[in-house]
Amino acid sequence: MLVHNWRAVLKYAWSVRLMALALVFIILEPIYNFVAATWVAKNIYIQLAMSAFTGLLAVAAIIARIFVQQKISGDLNGKPPAEG
Repeated sequence: MLVHNWRAVLKYAWSVRLMALALVFIILEPIYNFVAATWVAKNIYIQLAMSAFTGLLAVAAIIARIFVQQKISGDLNGKPPAEG
């Protein structure tokens, strides 16, 4: 079930922002590997940094999901959405 203000949640929630940023790194990693394999020598430190940063963003997104953001928490007059 979606919260009543799902557009605001998608727009302002830190968990969504961090997951989107992690998705960018997940997409960029194979592109970098392809480019590095065909044109230049691979740099193991760049691969490690991209993988580590992707993992850290995923963990940060999970932590951000746990904390309540008052302006976009989905509450209806202090009640959970299911009771609203």
